[in-house]
Amino acid sequence: MAGEANEIVLSTQELREVTAFAVGCAEVVLEIFEADQPHDSRPRDAITAAWEFARGAERGKSLRDTAWAALAAAKGTDTVAAREAAWAAMSAAGAAYLHPLAKATQVKHVLGAGAHAARAAELVAGDDRTVGAGHVVQAVLRATPVVVDVLERFPAAPGGGGRVGELIRMLDTDLRRRPPAQPPGSATSS
Repeated sequence: MAGEANEIVLSTQELREVTAFAVGCAEVVLEIFEADQPHDSRPRDAITAAWEFARGAERGKSLRDTAWAALAAAKGTDTVAAREAAWAAMSAAGAAYLHPLAKATQVKHVLGAGAHAARAAELVAGDDRTVGAGHVVQAVLRATPVVVDVLERFPAAPGGGGRVGELIRMLDTDLRRRPPAQPPGSATSS
C-alpha cells in the first residue's frame, strides 16, 4: 500500500541483542527508582524479564506485562529522576518489541532505555547535562556491532521529545558515526 513504511527484517537474535543493550543501559539507574520506592519491584522485574529474553527466553506475555508494570510504577514516584529510571526499565523490556517498520519512531525502542537512564542520572546530579552526556558515551561503548547494524536500518531519530528526545538523538547520531568494529585478530594501522 502506498505511503506505508517498508518492513525491516529482524531476527530473534537481533532483538535479543537490542534488548541486552537496552537493559544494560537501564539497570545502571535502577537504584534511583529503588531509593525513591524501595518496596516496588516492578522496574526490577522488567529488567529481569528483559535479561531473560536477551539470554534466550521466549518473548511472551510476561515480558510485555513487566514493561507495562514498570510504566505504572513510574506514576507512583516521588521524583522525576525515579520516574525516568522506571521509564528506562519499561523501555528495556519494551525493546524486545521493536517493530520491523522503517519508521523513525522505532528508534525509541532501540535507544529509549539509554536516553531515559541518562536523563535520570543527570536529574539526580542536579540537572547536570554533562552527566547525561557521559551516560550517552557509556551507552555508545556498550552497543555491539549488531545493535548499530539494526539501528542503521531505521531512519534517524525523530525530533521532539524534550530532553529525552535530545538524548535519543545524541545516542542515534553517535552510534551511526561510530567506526565499524574490527574483526578479531585484525591489525589496525597507526
